Amino acid sequence: MGSAAVQQLQPLSELFAEALAFCQPASVAILGIAGGNGLERIAPDTTQRIVCIDINPTYLAAVRRRYANLPQLQLHCADLATQRLDIPPVALVHAALVFEHAGTQTAVDNAVALVEPNGALSVVLQMPGLPGQDVGSSGYASMQAHSSHFQLIERDAFINNLRTRGYTLAHHAQRNVPAGKALWLGIFTRN
Repeated sequence: MGSAAVQQLQPLSELFAEALAFCQPASVAILGIAGGNGLERIAPDTTQRIVCIDINPTYLAAVRRRYANLPQLQLHCADLATQRLDIPPVALVHAALVFEHAGTQTAVDNAVALVEPNGALSVVLQMPGLPGQDVGSSGYASMQAHSSHFQLIERDAFINNLRTRGYTLAHHAQRNVPAGKALWLGIFTRN
């Protein structure tokens, strides 16, 4: 995601910072934490609990090493698409480019189950780009291998899905990235 052709790390970090500033959560869960991009944006005096979830234990180990200075860090290895999470809710759940890989059934069920009453769900979706640009054209075979598991999420249908679950779109923003793509941030508050 940080390659010259993809350049998504910085915009993803900025969108996470925007969600943190908007919500100012006492606790946060990041779905699909990968290498921990954006964790440096968390203000430890404001956010007392940080829950990181990823399917890859190697990513979680890297996060533990990189962010050993965050004592409030809780790491969980889980497949959001197939496993039901049993983790106490948080004030803000952040899911950036997760549903494109994990789908909108069990993964969304997990996300909304993690939101405490009066909490928020922050979602970053990739908007359609040029043909063949759904998965970043990084030149890395490992990224292209994920293309069969990647599916763009239709934003309006996603908003309606969350509306039926009792969530209201409270804030949104968009960032353009190379290769003709854009990232859309939606922050949903729980009614």
